[in-house]
Amino acid sequence: MSVMLYGLSTCPYCRMTRKYLEDNDVEFDVLEVDLLEGDERADAITKVKELSNGTSFPVVVVDDEVIVGFNKKRIKELLSL
Repeated sequence: MSVMLYGLSTCPYCRMTRKYLEDNDVEFDVLEVDLLEGDERADAITKVKELSNGTSFPVVVVDDEVIVGFNKKRIKELLSL
């Protein structure tokens, strides 16, 4: 199972999502979009727009399922926590 978190370093909901994943010993990759620069940042924003149909954060991708926002219940379901 792969878990990817797209977030912003300044976003409280992104921090809550990251903490929830860490507290539940979930292995995940994280990309803090606002800390990227140049093409890397533009590519990440394009990816977030594709996944979420907008620029809302956080965006959590569990395999092929996309969760927009800190939806603890949905994260728990998808990860069987």
